[in-house]
Amino acid sequence: MATENTLSDLEKNNGPEAKEIEEGNLKDEVVNTAVDSSAPERKLIWRQDKRIVPLAAGIYFLCYLDRSNIGNAKVLNSAVHNDMQTETKTSNYQFNIALMIFLIGYFLFEVPSNILLKKLRPSRWLAFLMCSWGVITIGMGGVHNFAQMTGVRFLLGAFEAGLFPGLVYYLTFWYKSDERSVRVAFILASATLAGAFGGAIAYGVGHMNQTRGLSAWRWLFIIEGIPSCLSGVLVWFFLPDYPERASWLSETEKDLAAQRLYLEGAKGSASSMTWDDVKATLTDWRLYGHYAIYFAVSLPFSSLSLFSPSIVAGLGFHDLEAQLMTVPPWAAAYVFQILMSWSADHFNARGYHCAIASLIGAAGFLASAVLPPDAYTHRYGCLIVGTAGAFGCIPPMLGWLTSNMWSTASIGLAVALNVSIGAGLGQIPGVWIYKAEEASKGYPTGHGVNCAMLFFVALGALGLRYYYGRRNRNLLDAASEGVIPRLYKL
Repeated sequence: MATENTLSDLEKNNGPEAKEIEEGNLKDEVVNTAVDSSAPERKLIWRQDKRIVPLAAGIYFLCYLDRSNIGNAKVLNSAVHNDMQTETKTSNYQFNIALMIFLIGYFLFEVPSNILLKKLRPSRWLAFLMCSWGVITIGMGGVHNFAQMTGVRFLLGAFEAGLFPGLVYYLTFWYKSDERSVRVAFILASATLAGAFGGAIAYGVGHMNQTRGLSAWRWLFIIEGIPSCLSGVLVWFFLPDYPERASWLSETEKDLAAQRLYLEGAKGSASSMTWDDVKATLTDWRLYGHYAIYFAVSLPFSSLSLFSPSIVAGLGFHDLEAQLMTVPPWAAAYVFQILMSWSADHFNARGYHCAIASLIGAAGFLASAVLPPDAYTHRYGCLIVGTAGAFGCIPPMLGWLTSNMWSTASIGLAVALNVSIGAGLGQIPGVWIYKAEEASKGYPTGHGVNCAMLFFVALGALGLRYYYGRRNRNLLDAASEGVIPRLYKL
């Protein structure tokens, strides 16, 4: 017979968390711990995965493709002076300003977008964002000067701002805490696929130079913006919002989904965010440790996203060949992300996995910074290692944050703040660290800064791991006999 235990959160015995539990759809007030390994649950998770993960990963793939293609456009057909930077008559400084403006829009609209996702339903809001940024991406193909470029990039940042934190928040409505990192990894790994495919697509589109009188970089924005517009329609009709509203789940499966997320998931039926929720989240000081390490990892994330073609071009590859050689680092990062995220969830060791991956990335960037500029083969190998490590530590980091948040409102706000501080403010320095004048030296500043940031991530992750371990020991010591306290995920 299954053993049943009443789970008690010794630190959160009132407030939003307790209210959501009271308003849940469960028939019983206890959680059957045997359900975790049941065949019906495995079948339910597989049904959810087939419906949600490929679609969510596809959405982020298109988002990242449309965000990072400006790095390809900058050097595409530069040998014949038909690249974006030459034709828009922008200096290196102005081009970097245009890249930074995107991040300003990204930072400003992150939190409002996550609030609207809950208010307007995920499928509707994400579909609107997709169609909007698709149109804006197509518009990038029509810019002719610095002012137009910066204006369009700001709008692109504003409409892309809500996607990634929205998807991370969205997963909490469907999956338990020990199931999220690997699914975040599949979504985030689609960015590495976009980086790989982006280079391959740019290589192919580069041969369309002057087709119908348009330079290849203009075709690149047009061709890559159209799928986002069309896919928005698909998301509107096929992305499910919440388990309790999923018509493709039986009533038994809906009850099981609710039971699974009784204590550690967001609720579609939860009330809107209140000022008390906002205050509680903003004054939860441990969260700022998560924000700090996400800020640090955002520098390599943004710099690699924008400057991989330029970095590869400085390794002895030229023009269209440089586009093609950006593919292997992103492909390696894709595989490494998935493996690290699965292991982090499986062993409940997100902090250690985050630290290990960031140390691997730091070692790759450190070697790149100290190797001779003409050691092309070795530095290319280090770029692969650095990219894999930098991207490999992000999914466990995000899964860790959502696993230790216990109310729907606080999860949404904390994820938005995390990505806003990190992907918004944190990515701004990444725009400036790969200096064009250092190309002949092998970009030592860029590699050195990324190395330092990843070392900081490793130290921060280990510090958070120690903190949560100590808090768990205190909870167990304070627990009454027969009561299982709710512990922090490690």
